[in-house]
Amino acid sequence: ALEDYFLNPKNQKLTTWTNLTEEDQVPLSYFFRSFEDMPVIEKKALELARGKILDVGCGSGSHSLYLQNKGSMEVTALDISMGAISVAKKRGVTNVICKSIWDFKDGNFDTILLLMNGMGIGNTLEEVPRLLNHLKTLLAPNGSILVDSSDLIYLFDEEDITLWKEDEIYYGEVSFGIEFNKESEEFPWLYIDPKRLEEIATNCGFKFTVIEERENYDYLAQLKF
Repeated sequence: ALEDYFLNPKNQKLTTWTNLTEEDQVPLSYFFRSFEDMPVIEKKALELARGKILDVGCGSGSHSLYLQNKGSMEVTALDISMGAISVAKKRGVTNVICKSIWDFKDGNFDTILLLMNGMGIGNTLEEVPRLLNHLKTLLAPNGSILVDSSDLIYLFDEEDITLWKEDEIYYGEVSFGIEFNKESEEFPWLYIDPKRLEEIATNCGFKFTVIEERENYDYLAQLKF
């Protein structure tokens, strides 16, 4: 979809859905947005980014491009999608790597970005500690992780959440679907509330701070150790 839009930009849309929500039509132009058109949470994260930066799940490279063009930072754009990496490179991102974060070992970053619900790559609540511990190995001393996510509690009745038990599937674990040009895929994805992320991050040795909170329970957090 990103390659298609890059080669022929027009009013194309990506269809997304989850097992909790209806289908949504997302304009592909959204993945090519400038800094001015980014949500407040993303702008704040980019303003806080410093030094040597790893952009995890870079997509078409919009965040990496902005930081790279500021001139004073070294940015590595990482994505598992060959199509995304191809587009990011063609748009001018200098350092691109097509690899899963789980297979990426070259560390010593001052800032690691996981934006657009970057915690989703953990897939499940149970996997979050393993993800954070892996990211820790990629950080330089005094480095930080900037991540955004959402608390899906607003989709449920208060009684449903009150009755949720630790041994049940966490309400933020969803099946996420995408469709473009009659090709579709579904995969596990995670939205994690800030309280649980703080508990896990603290247990992994991080200092946790909520930097920004927005409507629909979206938030930006910083993890340092």
